[in-house]
Amino acid sequence: MFTGIIEEVGAVKQVVGSANGARKVFIECGKVSDDLKIGDSLAVNGVCLTIVEKRKNRVAVEAVEETVKKTMIGNLRPGSFVNLERSVRLNDRLGGHLVQGHVDSTAKVMSIEKLPMGRMYRFKIHHALMKYIIPVGSVSINGVSLTVAEKLTDSFKIAIIPHTFENTTFKCLRVGDLVNVEIDMIAKYVETLLQK
Repeated sequence: MFTGIIEEVGAVKQVVGSANGARKVFIECGKVSDDLKIGDSLAVNGVCLTIVEKRKNRVAVEAVEETVKKTMIGNLRPGSFVNLERSVRLNDRLGGHLVQGHVDSTAKVMSIEKLPMGRMYRFKIHHALMKYIIPVGSVSINGVSLTVAEKLTDSFKIAIIPHTFENTTFKCLRVGDLVNVEIDMIAKYVETLLQK
């Protein structure tokens, strides 16, 4: 479980693919590697992955074929930057919202508008997921816990404050890029319960 509060932006150093479509990603990082050990969970751009190797200031995570197909992990290359968050401890503050690291879909960056304070990003996701997007509701984009600023017919907007822009990979995003999206898990649970 995660909170969507990014601890560090890491740099991808190497990506090793396998014949079955899985990937092993080597990431250089400082802060988050301090207390990680093999077997721990790490959210990489919002995808919950397992640490399979660890050296000083470098970790390796693996993504199976299904994860590569469903998320943007398959697009990572040496030189890519990724948002990193260690799993939450039971006594930690919940600064964002409950994030599982189970990506629902990808979304496309449709526009980026510079504001006097921050930026406004517009994202387009699969129409079936729009029902989960509500104004001032929570959504995770590349692992960042965010609040929906505006819901449109086929897209939604997120306002990014300067701190988030400077301390996450939002500063690397361009119009046309794809991002990982995780819908608020509470909405999905409520929907499932109501269908019974």
